[in-house]
Amino acid sequence: MLRRMAKDAYDSGAVYMGCMAENFGGVPLSATVTVSVLGAKNKQGVALSTDPRAIAESLRTITPRRDGDAWRTVTTVDIPEVGPAARTFGVEDVPVAQGDTRTLRMVLTQTYIPVPGTAGQVVLVSGASPVLDLAEAFHDVFDAVTGTFRFV
Repeated sequence: MLRRMAKDAYDSGAVYMGCMAENFGGVPLSATVTVSVLGAKNKQGVALSTDPRAIAESLRTITPRRDGDAWRTVTTVDIPEVGPAARTFGVEDVPVAQGDTRTLRMVLTQTYIPVPGTAGQVVLVSGASPVLDLAEAFHDVFDAVTGTFRFV
């Protein structure tokens, strides 16, 4: 499972990936954190703003219609020694693979951090876990991990 996760992260352009897989009394517990550098351009190649407020405004909130539905909150956060960043967190339906119509429901936190000194790049720190019952705890863990991010 860990090898497949690492291969999927590498194939999607991740520059860093950390994963954990534990078995607690017969209950599997897994999570991943990936770091990717993205170009901030739209499909037509036009440069997009890397300002965290502009990024947050371009991201969509998902409001659940009933209990158990997917949801997403969009906000901005301040990362120590880095500055402001856009963030989404929630429980979302994520495609199994690019081009595949199947999805997996995942706890997901994504933080978009502007790369200083560049006009069109952001770092995406993404934390994900399939363990929905621990969504709040995983959001806290992903926030803590992302809070350690630094440019060196």
